[in-house]
Amino acid sequence: MSDPRRKLRRVRDDGGPGAGQARTALSATTTRDQLRAAILALTTKRGPAGSTCPSDAARAVADDWRPLLPQARDLARELARTGEVRLTQGNRTLDPDGEWRGPIRIRLADG
Repeated sequence: MSDPRRKLRRVRDDGGPGAGQARTALSATTTRDQLRAAILALTTKRGPAGSTCPSDAARAVADDWRPLLPQARDLARELARTGEVRLTQGNRTLDPDGEWRGPIRIRLADG
């Protein structure tokens, strides 16, 4: 398994898509800001054909990441509501305000 924190550092150091968000994720003072920026950095870096999951963002900002997972999922919902990302389960796009359970993926928003 790859190390999401190391991925964030690479994204930051590459200076390409997602570099600004990666810098924020690695230096923000609040966990909320770190998680939000990590979601955006990892999703942006992986591009339209790729995705990330809330646990990748949580692992990227904390060694004890499991307690952060609910907050990462909530932030993914918020980002989907604003149109910055879209949430999927399998091939299905999820309504960020809908009821769903289980693993999700976070992808760049279409368009």
